[in-house]
Order: sequence, then structure tokens, then C-alpha cells
Amino acid sequence: MLRVHCGFGVLTAILFVSGRLAHLPAAEIDERPNVVFILADDLGIGDVECYGRERCAIETPHLDSLARDGMRFTDAHCVASVCVPSRIAIMTGRYPWRFQPPKPDGPWGFLNPRLRTDAYTLGRTLQHSGYRTGYVGKWHLGTLMQTTDGNNQGPTNVDYTKPLKVGPSDYGFDYSFVLPGSLDMFPYAFVKNGKFVGSVTAQKGWSAFNRVGPAAEDFEDVKVLDTFSTQAEEFIAEAATSTPAQQPFFLYLALTAPHTPTSPSRKFEGKSDLGLYGDFVMETDNCAGRVLAALKRHGIEDNTIVVASSDHGAGAYAGNIRKATPGQLKLLEKNGHYASGIYRGYKFSLYEGGLRVPLLVRWPNVVKAGSQCDRLVGLIDIFRTCVELANTDSSDDAGVDSVSLVPLLRNPDSPPVRQTFVMQSIRAFAFRSGKWKLALCPGSGCPGVYGNRPTQDEAWKKALADYGRSPSNRNELLRAPFVQLFDVEADPTESINLASTNEAQVREMIEHLDAQIARGRSTPGPSQTNDRERINYLSGVPRYVLGGGKR
Repeated sequence: MLRVHCGFGVLTAILFVSGRLAHLPAAEIDERPNVVFILADDLGIGDVECYGRERCAIETPHLDSLARDGMRFTDAHCVASVCVPSRIAIMTGRYPWRFQPPKPDGPWGFLNPRLRTDAYTLGRTLQHSGYRTGYVGKWHLGTLMQTTDGNNQGPTNVDYTKPLKVGPSDYGFDYSFVLPGSLDMFPYAFVKNGKFVGSVTAQKGWSAFNRVGPAAEDFEDVKVLDTFSTQAEEFIAEAATSTPAQQPFFLYLALTAPHTPTSPSRKFEGKSDLGLYGDFVMETDNCAGRVLAALKRHGIEDNTIVVASSDHGAGAYAGNIRKATPGQLKLLEKNGHYASGIYRGYKFSLYEGGLRVPLLVRWPNVVKAGSQCDRLVGLIDIFRTCVELANTDSSDDAGVDSVSLVPLLRNPDSPPVRQTFVMQSIRAFAFRSGKWKLALCPGSGCPGVYGNRPTQDEAWKKALADYGRSPSNRNELLRAPFVQLFDVEADPTESINLASTNEAQVREMIEHLDAQIARGRSTPGPSQTNDRERINYLSGVPRYVLGGGKR
């Protein structure tokens, strides 16, 4: 087996996994599977029909086929209810809060690299084990662009005629075709193998937030999903017919939908009975269908693992109004569609609607068709799963928070592969331990600008009123009413806060969290050093909370 020695790294969301062995002599057949990982952007668990069921008003036949032909995980979670940290965890198998904060960024898609170029990443680990690696879609892990003035990259000083200094190839991807940020974040231009595509001389903006900025002359938001699907099909075709034919491949397909702007192509407009949002989800599902068809067309579907998921829950500001509008998803609920399924909250929050995601895996002849796994798992576990699938050995300090899902794929009733899991919103941390979920804040853990309730201010003011005074130290902030404890097995909608009657459970979970932070890892192995000197999971506490409850 190959032992990989690199640094730390990042990856993204819906997952399709497949591959064949590459380290064997040419005369032998490499039996390792190809891996295709498809990550949707802002796809709520209730947006997929096999999860939302009667509360879903959108048809998703291709994603549903993965559940029919493979396994559906019911207790899968992202690490964070916002894009970048969620994707860092997938790419590296390491909690994002362990990394150093990035250098000051340019706006939106001009953010600087989130990982060192010697990082342990999915791409690099599989590349070193003999896989042909490809990344297509939303990158959002930061790039380093060449500028005309030598200053930090931004809307006015990037030289688009020159290749990236740092991009996907520096993290282990042989081929890449990406958008630097999200579809509502300029620059609106594709980057193929480190070079910008087309003439980036226009100024454009899209319906959601109307962020006008640099764009390629021929770039159109409604054509992006089709473009990414075509690139994925071409990568699969080339990998399936290339020499040596025994070389397995890994494809990371990071879609930009149904994240705003809600921009279905003309082919999909009007396809859903729900309206524009439904159209866009259906086109997202179609992207998965095109990948599945490509695998079948080239005769490699039986030797390919396909994993599909979403980076986090649905954005409450998305819907049938093209402009990002607070509470839009609530309007769809009146029409019978619940993007968060039965769960509470949306993107940005600590509640399950922001953190629990669909996770579907098809692995012919290994995963039983129509099977279901109810064990606690995380998208961060994709890293160690791929390491085991590739039959490679990685360094002890790679994927320090990731565990392999292979035992569960073989038998969903196998013993749990993890007991604990750390998650975060944009303002707070949460910790799972078995059936228990501890939210280290009152309320949703976010300002609530776009629809999450209660808002941060509402929740903290009520907690202060219930406590009767301002807390004076950290220990007080780590008890009711400033924390929430839920039994998510008995109460999946998180409606009953049990923190005040289960103080010993709260203390035990905080001790486990502190220990995992101190060890630099949450999995067995030698202790590691966090890149950050100090990790404070109470940094989101408003200043006025310790100052008398007044603003």
C-alpha cells in the first residue's frame, strides 16, 4: 500500500463514488471502485422525494434511484450549515475550526486559499494511490489569482489572461473545471485546469442579490448546470476509455444548485408543479441522472460507487421569487413543500434543518438495494471512506476527524462507526453524542435575517430574562437556559429543551468536546496540534450578554 505524506486539505458535497485499481501490473484488473461524489448546494433534505415523501412536492427520480438501488442514510450531517467550512471538512476529513483563519480576502469569489497547498485532501490522497482525479463545479475553497498591481485579488485588479497561482491542481486534481465561488458570487467565469475560460471583460449580476461584478462575455447563469454536467460526462468518458484502462478514477462534481440565483435552464422552466424552485431542484436531480447515464453508457456502473449529498440545508431566502427574499421557503410550505422535511430550521442555523442532509450511496454488488442506515454519520467521513475504498494507507495526521463508512455500507446494522460529531452554525457550536444533541447557545445560533427563528437576539434576551441576571463566567454560559439539549431520536423536531433537567449529560458532552479539541483529533491515534492556538466555541456569545443584558 502507498503511504501518503502531505499536509491538510478540503473537499465538497453530493457524492458519487466509483473506481478501479491502478497500482497493479497492466495485465491485472484493478478491482478498486471508481468514485463519483456529487455535492448539491443548499439542497434541503426535504427537497429529495425519497426523504421528504408526502411533504415533498418535487420529483427527484434520479436521486431516488440511488435509494432504490443502494443505501439511504437517515442520520447524516454536514459539519457546518454554511458553504465553506462544510466543504473544508469534506475535502480534508478535519474539522474546519482546527485550521488557521485565512488571510484577508477579496469579496465573494475572490477569497484566498482556505488550505495550504501541502494539505491532505481527498484529491491528493486518491491521486497518490493511483486514481485519476477530477473536480468539476463550485470550488469555493479559495484560489490565488495573478493581479495587475501585486495586491490582494479583487474585482478591479485580476489579470484574467494569466493562470491561477493556486487552484484545484495544487490540491491533487489532475483535471478541473470550476467556478471560483458560488453562482451568485463574482467573478462569473469558469476556470479550466487553472486558466480562465473566455474573455472576462464584462460586468454582470444575477437575480438573487444582484451582485454585479467581473464576468466572462458569454457566461450565463442558466447554462451553468448543463455545462458542469457536460464536463462531468466528458471526464467519465475519457477516464473510461483511456490507457491504462485499469486506472480507477475519482470525480468530485460540486453543483451550484439549488443555491441562489434560482436559475433553471429554459428546458426546465415550468417542469415542476411547484414553480421556479421546483424547476431548479429537478434540474439539479437531472445532473445526477446524466452522470448515472454516462456510467452505464461506458459499461462501468457496476464498478463505480456513487455518493450524493448536499453541503447543508436549504436557504430560507430561496424560492419562486428570483430575488433572494427572507422566508421564501415558508411560502412553499403553504403549497405542500417542506425543504427541511420534518426538521426545524434552515441553512445558517444549528437546528437539524440546517445540518441534517441527504446521503445516498449506490455500490452495485456490495450495498444492498433499497437498504437504509440509521447510524450517525457525517459528510466529513467521506475522506476515510475513500481511503479505505482506494486500499491505501494515509498518515496518522490525515483525516483526523473522519471515519470510514465502508462497514455500514456492507451492513447498515453494523455497530456505529461514530458516537460523537461536532457541528456549527455561523454563530455557535453543537455536539452530538449518540441520541443527544447539545446546542451551545439559545435559539437558532444565527442572526435570523433570512428566516431562522428565534433570532440570536430574541433567544439571548429571553435566556437572560429566564436566568434573572447576566452570567458572570464560562461555566454559567454552559448551562440552561444558555444551552439547549435535545433527544433527537425521541424529538427529531427539537421542540423540547431538556438541558435544565439533564445537567450531568450537558457536562459530560462538554467534557468530550473539550477533550476532542485538546487532542487535535476526534478519532483514535496520536494527538495532533490544532493550527489555531485557541479555539473558543463560545465566541458567538453577544457582548451584551456579559454586560447586564442591555444593548
